[in-house]
Amino acid sequence: MSELTLNNLLVVPLAPLVGSIAAGLFGKAIGRRGSHVLTILGVLIAFIFSAMTLQAVVQDGAHFNQTVYEWMTLGSLKMEVGFMVDGLTAMMMCVVTFVSLMVHIYTIGYMAEDDGYQRFFSYISLFTFSMLMLVMSNNLLQLFFGWEAVGLVSYLLIGFWFKKPTATFANMKAFLVNRVGDFGFILGIGLIVAYTGSLSYTEIFAKGSDLAALTLPKTDWSLITVICICLFIGAMGKSAQFPLHVWLPDSMEGPTPISALIHAATMVTAGIFMVSRMSPLFELSDAALNFIVVIGSITALFMGFLGIIQNDIKRVVAYSTLSQLGYMTVALGVSAYNVAVFHLMTHAFFKALLFLGAGSVIMGMHHDQDIRNMGGLRKYMPITWITSLLGSLALIGTPFFSGFYSKDSIIEAVHASHLPAAGFAYFAVIAGVFVTAFYSFRMYFLVFHGKEHFHHKPFPGEHDHHDDHADAHGHGDHHHAHTPHESPWVVTVPLVLLAIPSVVIGWFTIQPMLFGEFLKSAIFVDLERHPAMEELAHEFHDATAMALHGLSTLPFWLALGGVVTAYVFYMVAPQIPAFFARVLRPLIVIGENKYYLDWFNENVLAAGARLLGRGLWKIGDETLIDGLAVNGSAKLVGLISSLVRLFQTGYLYHYALVMILGVFALMTWFVFMQH
Repeated sequence: MSELTLNNLLVVPLAPLVGSIAAGLFGKAIGRRGSHVLTILGVLIAFIFSAMTLQAVVQDGAHFNQTVYEWMTLGSLKMEVGFMVDGLTAMMMCVVTFVSLMVHIYTIGYMAEDDGYQRFFSYISLFTFSMLMLVMSNNLLQLFFGWEAVGLVSYLLIGFWFKKPTATFANMKAFLVNRVGDFGFILGIGLIVAYTGSLSYTEIFAKGSDLAALTLPKTDWSLITVICICLFIGAMGKSAQFPLHVWLPDSMEGPTPISALIHAATMVTAGIFMVSRMSPLFELSDAALNFIVVIGSITALFMGFLGIIQNDIKRVVAYSTLSQLGYMTVALGVSAYNVAVFHLMTHAFFKALLFLGAGSVIMGMHHDQDIRNMGGLRKYMPITWITSLLGSLALIGTPFFSGFYSKDSIIEAVHASHLPAAGFAYFAVIAGVFVTAFYSFRMYFLVFHGKEHFHHKPFPGEHDHHDDHADAHGHGDHHHAHTPHESPWVVTVPLVLLAIPSVVIGWFTIQPMLFGEFLKSAIFVDLERHPAMEELAHEFHDATAMALHGLSTLPFWLALGGVVTAYVFYMVAPQIPAFFARVLRPLIVIGENKYYLDWFNENVLAAGARLLGRGLWKIGDETLIDGLAVNGSAKLVGLISSLVRLFQTGYLYHYALVMILGVFALMTWFVFMQH
């Protein structure tokens, strides 16, 4: 496919949609096998056509920007569905469809005993459709449709086991926190429409310099800064940036495949994608870029700290996702959009691998998720072990692994930036390297090495989620001692297929994505004001030289230090972390309470909202609307009519008297007016 045609592009989002409808509406009729065959086929077709699109973009520099369907026209404002395909879109299409395909295959094994099998396949295919509509859009309306659709489907998936109170609480929390971000996002879109009269990307970008010259009415705030910060608040909700990150760790209540699909590879990267797509606007506001850098730095470092004290295997990986999203956000803030998108891509593969590896461990452990109950799984689950090790090495930025190229480039870009907030950001991303290596290998060593703790489980009860999962999966009692086992091939094949790009894709793609023409038409950088990418280009020779140089840099030694520290703490001398746990108890309590942000949200914000709601109900609704407006107007009419009724006696001489008095009054007034 050397040329991009509308029909070929339409196949990409519509194939998963057809699969989703088939499994959702006709799941009982076509059965379990029919549901997974049709949905996997839909996503496979989407992946093949996405790969063909990517090939056309890479080989022939193909580009597509066209309206598919015009929904309505309001004056000069056109609302339409359309596709824009360039390097950024083609890369996102391939990442979304490939990771989704792996998750679909993996789900056959993971959800094999679940009653909601067909429903689950329908949801994940619908999610894939929503995400593809988001990344392929050429206008803000369709972007917003995809944005809200992935939010809706994530709500359905996080609360998939809807009989679990924790799952329904988590999906409501995700939904509400995302609404906060979306409020900012829609304000940003509204300001763009108000001042440009268009929803189309190309038309908006063409008017960027006009927007930069304006201020928000009745303030001295730069309009472009307000627009960019509003748009970024949307990204903070979707891409889980501090303080709107609180939904993501709780979303681990959903089944593991969706943790990999939504919270590693696709939905949480929608915010990163959106800011990259909007780079021509963000480049016009240094204030907005500084704001992005600060938020990203806080997320990268402080969410990493929380990963150290987690004992649930999925929550460790969830906090790692938060931290890596912080890294991507920092890259956006220092105008290294290419690097942010590059890290988005490499991270999608190794983080999906780590989540699916965690799911494989959970299956092997009969749905126990506490890493303190594991240990020595290497000999029982060799494929899960080796793929998880490769994913962990990629995550911590080991030279030659894909994560090294993107993570190191972020650190270099921050170092080269001249923004005021770049100093704090550089400290955060450097310190984050040690923290990431420490918590990643703490988990790795506790799960796959050391003593086997699963024969006589020392931590039954509150830390074990396997009861809930067992009930949700339809099999009850797993309290007896158990021996772990390797997962079936439908689980291990996706692990192997994700491990390959986790290792090699960075080496192959760093040159075209960061310094080549691949993202040239998609991303705009003002190199005079923000020279970070130019400085990176001066230092870069080739991928091999970069990796060899990486062996002598500070991040490598910090990562190695993190791994060695984790090994000593948890394999050699477990009394050391026990000592620190006692000495640093106040800090650990703060961490266990997630910096008290949940407490603040529930007891201050939610209580304030309840108080406001009660006030509006009692004073606004009952007193003003019901009491004054509705009942008050009725009472007023009654009062007037009771007074008027006094004059309606029914006696003829009364009416005659009133008529004579009326005529007399009129004549008097007339004479008075004449004089």
